[in-house]
Formats: sequence, structure tokens, C-alpha cells
Amino acid sequence: MAWQVLALAFLYGLGIVHGQIVYSVPEEMPKGSIVGNIAQDLGLDVSRLKSGKARLYTGDGTEYVDLMKDKGVLFIKDRIDRESLCGQTTPCALHFQIILENPMEFYSVTVQITDINDNAPFFSVDKMAFEISESSLLGARFTLEKAIDSDVGINGLQGYALNPSDIFELETTTQTDDVKSVVMILKKSLDREKEESLSLVLTATDGGDPQMSGTVQIHIKVLDANDNAPVCSQRVYKVSVVENAAKGTMLNTVQASDADEGLNGRVSYALSKPTSEVNGLFEIDYTTGVVKLIGETNYEKTKRYQLDVLAKDHGGHSDTCKVIIDVIDANDNSPVINVMSKLATIPENSKAGTVVSILNIHDQDSGDNGHVQCSINDNMPFILKSTSNNFYSLVTDSELDRERESVFNISVTCTDEGSPPLSSSMTLSLQISDVNDNAPVFERSSYEASIPENNSPGISVFTVKATDVDFNQNARISYMLEETTINGAAASSYVSVNAESGVIHAVRSFDYEQIKQFHFHVKAQDGGSPPLSTNVSVRINIQDQNDNAPQILYPVQSSGSLVAEIVPRSADVGYLVSKVVAVDVDSGQNAWLSYKLLKGSERVLFEVGTQNGEIRTVRQVTDKDAVKQKLAIVVEDNGQPSRSATVNVNVALADSFPEVLSEFTDFTRDKEYNDNLTFYLVLALAVVSFLFIVSIIAILSVKCYRWRRERMFYKSNGNLPVIPYYPPLYADVGGTGTLQHVYNYEVYGTTDSRRSDVKCRRPCNESIVSLDAAGTLPHVNTDKLLMDDQVSLLL
Repeated sequence: MAWQVLALAFLYGLGIVHGQIVYSVPEEMPKGSIVGNIAQDLGLDVSRLKSGKARLYTGDGTEYVDLMKDKGVLFIKDRIDRESLCGQTTPCALHFQIILENPMEFYSVTVQITDINDNAPFFSVDKMAFEISESSLLGARFTLEKAIDSDVGINGLQGYALNPSDIFELETTTQTDDVKSVVMILKKSLDREKEESLSLVLTATDGGDPQMSGTVQIHIKVLDANDNAPVCSQRVYKVSVVENAAKGTMLNTVQASDADEGLNGRVSYALSKPTSEVNGLFEIDYTTGVVKLIGETNYEKTKRYQLDVLAKDHGGHSDTCKVIIDVIDANDNSPVINVMSKLATIPENSKAGTVVSILNIHDQDSGDNGHVQCSINDNMPFILKSTSNNFYSLVTDSELDRERESVFNISVTCTDEGSPPLSSSMTLSLQISDVNDNAPVFERSSYEASIPENNSPGISVFTVKATDVDFNQNARISYMLEETTINGAAASSYVSVNAESGVIHAVRSFDYEQIKQFHFHVKAQDGGSPPLSTNVSVRINIQDQNDNAPQILYPVQSSGSLVAEIVPRSADVGYLVSKVVAVDVDSGQNAWLSYKLLKGSERVLFEVGTQNGEIRTVRQVTDKDAVKQKLAIVVEDNGQPSRSATVNVNVALADSFPEVLSEFTDFTRDKEYNDNLTFYLVLALAVVSFLFIVSIIAILSVKCYRWRRERMFYKSNGNLPVIPYYPPLYADVGGTGTLQHVYNYEVYGTTDSRRSDVKCRRPCNESIVSLDAAGTLPHVNTDKLLMDDQVSLLL
């Protein structure tokens, strides 16, 4: 092609083209077939093909052959059909270039496609029909439809054969366009009375190996007395038409004459089975022979058309002539800009004259319509240089500065010299590369975030964000966790940082009761060489959740003992029975506790302080009130959702010990289980022994305490210190086994559950009783005892 020749000439002028290689391959080779070792034939190393980013440039974008760079060979990429590619044109060849970069080199490669016998001759009609007069003279000629063979050369159409051949013989002639036409010549007179019709077989053969053929039936109807055939006034008619001429344009008129008269002398015209190239483009008037344009012609696709016109009379005689139509070029194609090579990026310190891109400009039109001039937009540090037609080099013209402008969009406009002129434009985008001179900068000087406790491991906490004013890799930021310790453990065991997004994830589930806050450092590092980085401090606060239920400190619930509070029946309204003491390890409102009475034997007799947990009487005790009272106290925190704990408090209403003793068995019966008798006997023995030891220790402790209190009383002039609480478990020292009738007590009540000190309220007469599991009465001390207003019965 002309533009490829000009391209080759231009590259030779630049000193880039180093040679031209010609290969020859048959058509229809399988995909992947080797065409040739281009690296060896060009004297190149395979590594040069890789480093030079070798690629093929075909111009029209169609790639039948590709390059295997790792082996340096050309191979068949797509099926090559010589007939589709070149038609009847010979020789048929593929022209392309191999382009290498760094340094830029250019090699021209031609792959000639040889024909194989893959197409059999065929006729465009299913049958041929003739009406021949019996008066036809010997030697009368009848033009037959030509066979079509897409192959060329020896594989193309070679000859015809007629069977039977006793009445007609064939004459084959080769025309100026190497097309073999066939004429059937009458060599024996016809006799309609003997034979009204004939059936012949016309066979067309090619010269391939193996030989291929095609056949068509010829039906002949013998007519009477028409002994003159039409004769065309010219064998060849020539006409020209401008491409894209309007439909209906009259091109020429074919004329034929017949010496016969009447119907036998009337001539009709028709196109002799047009090929696919002319079908739908031209038509001829049946009676006048006027040839008209009915489609659109394209000079760039086909420059010449040939029509076979059949002039036929009604007696079956015919003659043929040709109409050759030359297409005149019009400026209907805009220039096509092909980028043969282009740099995507260029350093900002590149010198003037650096080649940025090589462009190939092609216009399919001819003459002035195909002459093209190109230019770029103004105020650009680039110029467009041309050394020959169709090739331009885009080079730098001055210094570049990425900080001033990081991207250039260079508009290339090419205009032909047609009338009116047509133009095309394209934009080349060029990135200016940067150097790494700026470190990442965080959006904040420090970060602080909160996360609820009991979080799921892997949950996203928040995101740190840094920016870098550099470009591309120099501005690509990676986030990483600085290795520090938190409570003796590595920071990475607490949190992790996504290297790409900067999202901080919790590695573990946090417990507010164990750790309330911690801090660490995150580093943002760019991708420059060498890399630059910046650190930022991050603080994480753990938010408390209501994940702990209240814990009951008093009264102590034990499966081995039964605790009961004794309330005298003479107790006034508001009498302090006991106090429920509870704590919650949560904080804030999650630790705010409230108390309420869930159920009791007599709900109207007792009430519980909502804030302090104190159990008091709400009315006077009556004789109808049962001695044994069971209260269920619910302690609930203020969290969402709230958590609670329940404690059971047993209360005995009695003014004397025998009354308590009579009801005691009912208390113990509620706690008994269906165990065997041996277990209870062993348990009772252990409890009695334990109570005896505890009583001895308690007596000694009280004696020591009284001695210390008297000493402190004299030293402090009556200001006594806080009196701690001692369980009311004492035994009769006298060992008489009996109780005195009068018991004197000093009662001290707890005023605040949050303090451990005790305040003296008032003296009262109450019983202090300690019973074992068997219901026997141990010895009771009648001395003056210190006690809380809560009296316990221990089993």
C-alpha cells in the first residue's frame, strides 16, 4: 500500500528502519503456526524484543500475524483466507511493521499469502436455459454463464467440458482480465421434429491437486426459424462515475441489433448474473439497454467495475458485451491519525528535543484529497516535526515543570487539501512525573475515638487520613502501626491498621473494667524512593457497657446455713429489720442500683428502701402475722438493658426464744433436700464442732476488744472510735445449759451501706440465739453483747 511505502521511506530517512523481511505462507494455516523466526532473521536477541516492547503495527488494525516475544517468532494469530483478503488480486501479501523502543527501531515485514486449492469452481445459476431455432446455422454461438473460482493461478478455473458433445462443442477464450469465457457452438443442425429439447451438462474444472470441479445443467428448447442473432454495436463500453454519485444516475446505453423482423428481431437486455461486487449497485433497462446506478460506489473499496450485458432476442439468439465503469475519487475520507509510539509519562527534567510520540497520518483519498498537513494547539512546550509525508514526531520544545502543570492534553489536528477540506483531530495526554519531596500530612495533629466494651474483634473503630501533595507513587500512602507496648503487651495485639485505607480495627474485645483507655502511634509513609513518613498519636477510650449484674454482699447466701432476721412483735412502724448491701463493678448509670420487694409472705408488713436497700416495717406486727416471713429482694441496675440479682431474706417475728424455736423447724424444712440420714448426722456433727470453735474465738475477741475500748475511752475522754461489726455467735460460759430471763443488748445499726462504720441507735432487749441442726440449744452467754440490729440464726 502507498502509505506503508511512504512510512517506510520516512523511517529510512530517520535512520530507524534497519531492514525488510519477506516470508511466504499458504493460506488457511492453523492458528499458532510458525511463520518465521523474526529475531534470527533480523539478527536480534530475544531479550531485545522484550526490553524494546516489540509490537506489530499493521495500520488498519487487522492482525492476522502476531509476535511471540519470548521466542522471537511470528505465528498465525487468526485464520487467513486469501480470497477474502485479496480476492483475485495477485500477489497477495500482508504488510506490517515491527516497532522497538529504547532506542526506537522500525522493521518492515511482508508475509506473502500463497493460494491453495480450497475453492471448487461453481456456477452462480442452478441451470441454464436456451431457446434455439432449428434454422440456426452451424457455427452459431451461444454464450454460457462463466464459472467462478475464488482461487487464482493454477488453482483457479482452467477449462470446461460439455456432455454430451455430439451437437455442440465448447470454445474457451481468455479475455484481457484473465477471465475465461465459454461459448457453446452449434456443430450439428437441429431438427425440432426429431428432438424438441436437449439436456446437457457443463463441467468447469480447476488445475489444483486434487482437482476440483463444478457442474450446471443446460436445458435447450429448439424453436422454429429464427436464424439471426442480436449483435452488439460495441464489444466494450467504458464509462466513469464519481464515487458517492446520486442513485439513479444514468451511466451508459448498450445497443444491439437483430436482422430479423417482428418478434424474432426484438432485443432485450439483462446483466449476465452479476457478481456480489456489482449486485445491488447497477441495473440495465430490459428494453432500452440504459445502465443506471442504484447503489453507492466507494473509490477506496473498488476503483473499477465490469458488467457483462446479455443482448437476447425472442428466438433464443444472444450476444454479449462488456460495460467497464471507472470510479472517480471524491474527498469523502477524513485523515486518520495513528499513534505508532507514545510516552505515557515524561520526567519534568527532560531536555528539549525529547521525542514524545511518533504519529502516522493516512488519508485513503488520492491526489490533493490525500495530501495532509498537521499542527498542534498553541501555548504548548511541544512542536510537531515532519520530515516526509505521513509521519510526524512530537518533541519537547522547552523545559517542563510538574508543579506548574502536571498533565498536558496535546490536541493534534490534521487537514487534507481537498475541496472542501476534511480534518481529524485527536488528543494526546502526557503525564509529567514527579520527585518525592513532600512527606505525608495527617488531617489532624492527633486523633481520639471511643469504642464500647465487649466489641466484636475486627470491628472498625475509625479512620486516620493523610495526604501527600506529590504525584503518583510518591503520593501513594501506606499506613502502619508503630510498635509500642500497651500494659506490657504489643500495640498490634490491641488494634490493627489497614495499610491502604487507614481504617483502624480492634483486634480483641475490650473490657472497661480492665482497661479504660490506651494510646498508640500510626505512621503514614509514601511510596517514594527513599520514602518519607509522618507519625500521629491516637487515643482510644473504652466506653462502659452494662455487662455486669449487681453482686449481693449482704446478706450472704449459703447453701449450708439459713440466716434469719428476728423482729420483735413490739417493733414500731419503720423498724429497721435488715439492710441489703450490693455493688456493681460497672460505672456511671450502669452502677446505679435500686431495690424493690419482689414478694413476701405478708407484702403489707415490710417495705424496701429503693435507694438504700433498708428493710423496714410499714405497720405494727399483729398476732395474725406468721412467725416465719420470707422476703425476695430484687437489686436492679440502671443500665440499658438493666441487669438484676435476687436475694432471699428470712424474718422471724418473735418476742421470746421458745417461740422462735417452735418455728425454726419450718425454716430448716424449706432448705432440706431428700438426702439420706447419714449425711445429716455427719453434717450436724461438723456444724456443732465448728460453732464451738467459733464461740471460743469470739469470746476471746470480745474480751480483747473490751480491754482496748476501755483503754481508748480513758485516753480519748469518751470519744470512742468506730465499732466494727461482730457476728452474734456466743456461748454460755457458765456451762449451765440454761438461759437467764433477762438479756441486755447494745444495738448498733449501719447508717450507710457504702461505709463500714457503725453508729449506736438505742438499747433494746432482744434474744441472741444459736441453734445447731439437731435443734439442741448450745450455751448462751448472758454478758452484755455488742450486736447489729440484724440477728442471725445459723444452721
